[in-house]
Amino acid sequence: MVGKNILIVDDEAPIREMIVVALEMAGYECLEAENTGQAHAIIVDRKPDLILLDWMLPGTSGIELARRLKRDELTGDIPIIMLTAKGEEDNKIQGLEVGADDYITKPFSPRELVARLKAVLRRAGPSDSEGPIEVGGLLLDPISHRVTIDGKPAEMGPTEYRLLQFFMTHQERAYTRGQLLDQVWGGNVYVEERTVDVHIRRLRKALGEAYENLVQTVRGTGYRFSTKG
Repeated sequence: MVGKNILIVDDEAPIREMIVVALEMAGYECLEAENTGQAHAIIVDRKPDLILLDWMLPGTSGIELARRLKRDELTGDIPIIMLTAKGEEDNKIQGLEVGADDYITKPFSPRELVARLKAVLRRAGPSDSEGPIEVGGLLLDPISHRVTIDGKPAEMGPTEYRLLQFFMTHQERAYTRGQLLDQVWGGNVYVEERTVDVHIRRLRKALGEAYENLVQTVRGTGYRFSTKG
């Protein structure tokens, strides 16, 4: 967790400075941007581990940048925490709907910010520093992005890989198609829910007869990954 790069996007320098001090004391490395243009350049160049994104920014708003990032396959998996001075429920819901992972309302304490940030990074799933995930003879390695089944390489597309990675890190819980779209596709509003069914079928096919039953259909809800029959 320590040593991760956090991008702080806020047009108010005193707020950025306060956040930098708190995060550096907690062992994080900080990148700063005062508008969405600067932020986007840093994101493409440095691929931060998490983005703290202010809601109200000059020019393009923070929410618009979040929407754009979550739609892009290269940036869709970067966790985003929205910073907002507005406590209204609508803004929080709108932020979460575009794919933000959490929100925090100003003013906030440095301790609360660090706690929220740690929780989101934990939820973001396996990082490059974490080892392979294994279920029986099914092995997913997040570093090499390879899947092996009983020691043999499994052929699957990038979307099926991300689906499997999400399932293997969130076992024994049912998810709706909408939740899977948000988590795996990054809240891309242009993808229809039936697309999930297509990729589930492809994933099951890639897993083969021995492991396809790990991806279970939950009637009236969606899907779950379970080792229990």
